[in-house]
Amino acid sequence: MSQSTPPGSLKKFFLRLRAYLLSGILVTSPLVLTLYVAWTAVTSIDSAITSLIPDRFSFDGYFSFHIPGLGLLVAIIVFILIGWLAAGFLGSLLLRIGDNVMDRTPILRGLYSAIKQIFQAVFERDKSSFRQAVLIEYPRKGLWSIGFVTGVTKGEVQQKLNDEVVNVFVPTTPNPTSGFLLFVPRSQVQLLSMTVEQGIKMVVSAGIVTPDFSREREK
Repeated sequence: MSQSTPPGSLKKFFLRLRAYLLSGILVTSPLVLTLYVAWTAVTSIDSAITSLIPDRFSFDGYFSFHIPGLGLLVAIIVFILIGWLAAGFLGSLLLRIGDNVMDRTPILRGLYSAIKQIFQAVFERDKSSFRQAVLIEYPRKGLWSIGFVTGVTKGEVQQKLNDEVVNVFVPTTPNPTSGFLLFVPRSQVQLLSMTVEQGIKMVVSAGIVTPDFSREREK
């Protein structure tokens, strides 16, 4: 008599296959998506930069095949040269002239000023408060949200308030690029030991990805 496979063993076998499948997707997907986004960004920059280069200076004229990343390399070199020129007297003078022209342009001055302030806030390393994850009561008392301090509130907003307040950006899930700017009293802001990157991961994953925490980290 031939022995048939017990139903319980067959069920365990398919459950194990399902677990392996999900594990494979979980391990592979972040790597594949990261490489895809990086490849898309590089090829997009390549196509944009190479279209501006005259044919006689094009890299494709020297090679029988296209080398990805050369356009990105050209862009990096150009940015380095611009930064080097801007650090000198002539470059600073030209930048001031350009700023004055943009500030006097009725339609573009608001957009230019906003974009400039955003880039300065992101790239200037001395603004360490921009990289602080915090916990605040929002959207009402008893409910808590993760936010990121972007600086100390100044100007008219601070003058209108009695308490010292800080600028806190509360991102939305799953898109952390949109959110709300809140002016929160410093006494009501709880600092977190997690990094901004860990906080963003927690927000994007809707709380599924939670950074490890130990009381020793707060000491």
